[in-house]
Amino acid sequence: MIVEPKIRGFICTTSHPEGCAKHVADQIAVVKSRGAVDNGPKKVLVIGSSTGYGLSSRIAAAFGCGADTMGVFFEKPGSERRTGTAGWYNTAAFEKEATAAGLYARSFNGDAFSNEMKATVIEAIKADMGKIDCVVYSLASPRRTNPNDGETYKSVLKPLGETYTNKNLNTTNKVVNEVTIEPATQQEIDDTVAVMGGEDWEMWMDALQEAGVLADGVKTVAYSYIGPEVTWPIYTNGTIGAAKEDVEKSQRALDEKLAPLNGKAWVSVNKALVTQASSAIPVVPLYISLLYKVMKAKGTHEDTIEQMDRLFRDRLYGKADPQPDDAGRIRVDDWEMAADVQAEVDKVWNEVNTDNLHDLADVEGYESSFLRLFGFGLDGVDYSKDTDPATGVPSLS
Repeated sequence: MIVEPKIRGFICTTSHPEGCAKHVADQIAVVKSRGAVDNGPKKVLVIGSSTGYGLSSRIAAAFGCGADTMGVFFEKPGSERRTGTAGWYNTAAFEKEATAAGLYARSFNGDAFSNEMKATVIEAIKADMGKIDCVVYSLASPRRTNPNDGETYKSVLKPLGETYTNKNLNTTNKVVNEVTIEPATQQEIDDTVAVMGGEDWEMWMDALQEAGVLADGVKTVAYSYIGPEVTWPIYTNGTIGAAKEDVEKSQRALDEKLAPLNGKAWVSVNKALVTQASSAIPVVPLYISLLYKVMKAKGTHEDTIEQMDRLFRDRLYGKADPQPDDAGRIRVDDWEMAADVQAEVDKVWNEVNTDNLHDLADVEGYESSFLRLFGFGLDGVDYSKDTDPATGVPSLS
């Protein structure tokens, strides 16, 4: 079929197999152009590996470090009549590229929160890898069923304590309006922490350690975001921020647990970028559009692949200079949070409105990044040609 983007709110309900493959190939090219990463990991598990930062982490590990990788995700395959999700096609493309490069790549599609998935992956590690030396935790899900009590929790994007009102970009009609969000209840806070906090990261690491499949010197990293004050009420000081505090609590606990293996757990604070997760957060799309304009003008803009390559190449491995902040976090959002960048963003934030939006913000860049997530708008792809929506993931065939 001929596949076109069908956008509904902050999601695209279609994805393009060849376009997703080109997006993956472009990311691989970025990593390969920078050469091999010294002292990189060789056996890597990425939990949440099909899109965004997780996908870029898998690419950076494989094509920068020469690592064999396993990936875990929850995606929908396509059929003759419907396209699959972008993460499905991303993984299909990644596996084909990795195999062509002589690298092992195996993927698992299902509920990463479940005990069954953890057991399945552990058995595969024992059979195929022996032990792993790096675990990336990059799950982004709106809900989670705790396998120990069977309770299903749903996350919310809300402020804490008081109602929040600020500017917002309606990405559908390109109107700068105001959004008002009521504060979360304690139950909503607790539920969001249960979904997006550090409990499942710890459960994965506990299961892997108990099974004896973690190598000496293992490193594990989970991802977070802090951002500028303008986004704090809906992010850092909101329900998501409460969940990210819990992730940092888990990081400290994992440091102690991994000490017998000379291991280390990290939280990496990454840059604000267009991802399927960030597109759903009020206020953030407008901030990202302004940020892109400023950082592109300064020549410091990075996408997920540049961020993850820098994380692996300069902070976790390679030069191995984590440069932690006072809270012990790795900050690859450092270029975003540079004083001159934030001063300019803050200035245009106060000025931006619907009339001057296209002058002050990189709306086109935001839209282009959003469409690329689903395989659209990639150079070299003929979108007028038929494509096969039933494209499969080799290791899942």
